[in-house]
Amino acid sequence: MPVPLAESLRSALARLPPGGALHVGYSGGLDSTVLLHALAQLPAARARGLVALHVDHGLHPASAAWARHCCGTAAALGVEARVLPVQINRAGRGLEAAARAARHAALAAALPADGVLVLAHHADDQSETVLLKLLRGAGPEGLGGMRALRVLPQGWLWRPLLDLPRETLRGYALAQGLEWIEDPTNADLRHARNRLRHEILPALRRHWPPLDASLAHAARHAQAAADYIDEAARRALAELQGLDPHTLDWRGWLQLPAALRDPLLRQWLRALGLDEPTHLHVAELQRQLGDAAPERLPCVAFAATELRRYRDLLYARAARPDPPPGWERVWDGDAIDLPADCGRLALEALGGGAPAAASPAALHLRFRRGGERLRPAGDRHTRELRDLLQEVGVPPWDRPRLPLVYAGETLLAVADLWVTEAGAEWLGRRGLRLRWQPGAAAPRR
Repeated sequence: MPVPLAESLRSALARLPPGGALHVGYSGGLDSTVLLHALAQLPAARARGLVALHVDHGLHPASAAWARHCCGTAAALGVEARVLPVQINRAGRGLEAAARAARHAALAAALPADGVLVLAHHADDQSETVLLKLLRGAGPEGLGGMRALRVLPQGWLWRPLLDLPRETLRGYALAQGLEWIEDPTNADLRHARNRLRHEILPALRRHWPPLDASLAHAARHAQAAADYIDEAARRALAELQGLDPHTLDWRGWLQLPAALRDPLLRQWLRALGLDEPTHLHVAELQRQLGDAAPERLPCVAFAATELRRYRDLLYARAARPDPPPGWERVWDGDAIDLPADCGRLALEALGGGAPAAASPAALHLRFRRGGERLRPAGDRHTRELRDLLQEVGVPPWDRPRLPLVYAGETLLAVADLWVTEAGAEWLGRRGLRLRWQPGAAAPRR
């Protein structure tokens, strides 16, 4: 094994945290072929367990032959190989982005707890990534490019070749007599990365020979800055996030240094399992929060996520359809899934569980139509539902999603937030209570 590659892998492997087997993302191309072959020569790598994962995108007529080639190469090395077929869902994205998303999802799903996903990215790839991020207006995290080691939800992502140029990998492959797959899409100049790789970077290197070393150095600086900002944003988020994790003190967010606003927002949304905004969405959110009058309800929506302001809080939620206009159902008390992700409603015995008696007399379910009035059990005054909702701070966009329970034209309950005097009597006579399980990010009192 050539010394630069051998020493680089041995030292990187020695620094790798303890964990499970090494799962190599193996496309069959030059880079991943070199990585799999080189790791297979290291007793320390074999001792951890070595698995080759080949993602079959099914996009090329030869994809099945490529999968067979990868399995055969892995078998010759004495390495277990698994083929992961995927379906490409473009969903408004370009083919390159959709295939990348499917590949990443398949590799993540195949990685066991405490496993290590090993990818063959090298120094040339890092240069491409940093320049692409720069052209797309990325901040410090993006300009930091790829990291050699990164924590995944179920293990680690490891890129042990990140400091080596592609020429070193090619020299290894030729010296070892390796065979690899040449994917014709890698030469397709319609893809941004390929244009950068085949046209722009070669010209830059001719005029600036230390380009790759300079970009790698800049990436390390950006990573250090991103780590510092990330930790500061984490501390700020702990102070600004509400008791309901879907809420944030928007005034406090606006008062943060500009460098913290974007990463804090991303940390918050990522932890909630929601989409992350582009920098344009962040700028628009800052504008709306700063300019909108107090009585306004600014909203910034992107992908399947909405950010809305109400009073002192910014709310993050998954976008949901409105309930169907005029929706109404006769209800016998059995558990019912309400439309438009408005939750699940059921009657249960006071001791818990399903009602012991036969189904109660027919009830009616509907959503707000405006003008509803009720006297909550134990309250001396009849109140407008609108006023009650304002008092407890239910955001305006969630108010139309609360199910109302009627017996004839008599309002018995608003979800299980308020039960009227009539409702308390009706339920008490039957030994029942209402149970409402809200939909995603729905209001609770």
